Amino acid sequence: MTTFFNVVLIEPEIPQNTGNIGRTCVSAKCHLHLVGPLGFEITDSRLKRAGLDYWPHLHWTQYSDWDQWWSQVPDPSRVFFFSTKASAAYFEHQFQPGDWLVFGRETRGLDPEVLQRFAGQTLRIPMPGPVRSLNLATAAAVVVYEGLRQNPQLLSPP
Repeated sequence: MTTFFNVVLIEPEIPQNTGNIGRTCVSAKCHLHLVGPLGFEITDSRLKRAGLDYWPHLHWTQYSDWDQWWSQVPDPSRVFFFSTKASAAYFEHQFQPGDWLVFGRETRGLDPEVLQRFAGQTLRIPMPGPVRSLNLATAAAVVVYEGLRQNPQLLSPP
């Protein structure tokens, strides 16, 4: 299967979010990468319910920690981290097929060390309203579909 983007969840905590993101990944031909520890079991019924009957079609990989995942990244310059603390907006960046889109925990986001180390590769979703952040599943969908919008060749019929 051709993978358009790699969606990476660092220590996700809420199974329903991961299930919904899995469903988005199936719809957009993305590979889901889960970097542990996870705040739930993969067998959690809430995860499966949110992913509906699409979960068997999901291309996904689970890693025990950051180092195990990072060792699989062929080009670190094509990894993008999403945070409310970033200064550049996601739509100011040109995504390419195969890019890695990294999201942090629902309650704390990505670690400050990660944001500092990859400051030039950190993007935000602007929120003009009075909210701190979007739901993780919503944020992932916004970014994935912006990547598809920017790459219309990916949307042509098979």
